[in-house]
Amino acid sequence: MLVLAAVLVPALGAWNNLVVHRLPGRPASYVVANVAATAVLLAAARASGLSWGELGLDRRRLAAGARWGGSCAAVVAAGYGTALAVPALRPLLGDARVAGLDGGELAAQALVRIPLGTVLWEEVAFRGVLLATLGRLLPRRGATAASAALFGIWHVRPTLAALSANDLAEGPLARTGAVLLACLGTAAAGVLFAELRLRSGSLLAPALLHLATNSLGVLAGAAASR
Repeated sequence: MLVLAAVLVPALGAWNNLVVHRLPGRPASYVVANVAATAVLLAAARASGLSWGELGLDRRRLAAGARWGGSCAAVVAAGYGTALAVPALRPLLGDARVAGLDGGELAAQALVRIPLGTVLWEEVAFRGVLLATLGRLLPRRGATAASAALFGIWHVRPTLAALSANDLAEGPLARTGAVLLACLGTAAAGVLFAELRLRSGSLLAPALLHLATNSLGVLAGAAASR
């Protein structure tokens, strides 16, 4: 298990920041690469002795995962709906990366790229394999904290891309501060996702919350810009 952790931690730290954005044929190749990486990671986890239950993939826990995740997703949906309904809050949802997308492109983002290329891969990697691996080596709080910290680091490059697309945080000092805050925020989200996974016993719980946050966020951002 120590060997798996020693390979997994640096691999995840590098994947989103140094590897996947260099793939030719993006964004389609992004989805294919991440789905393939998900399969490889699950195979490695099973070969290392992790059970389906440890990975959050025990079918007997699906109902609990649906209850926990569905409740959280409903809260997120209500939040986006409220922000869209209040004129003073609508600008907070704006995102130049989705403002010009047509209906088909938005559907591809919300129904394919995010569910398969982001949510499936990140939940299996961080709340599935990484959390289970660290859980064999560390106390529960330590495993949660370590997986959440790496999840924050995972978002360095995406944050820089978002800042650039929206012309925010000009200057190195402002960008550094914005990236640090974003990484701390995503690390905090990683703690929440990990707790959902552990309390429900199912990877479905954080996956539903993650999916609602990202996919509904894209749709809300597009609606706010129109």
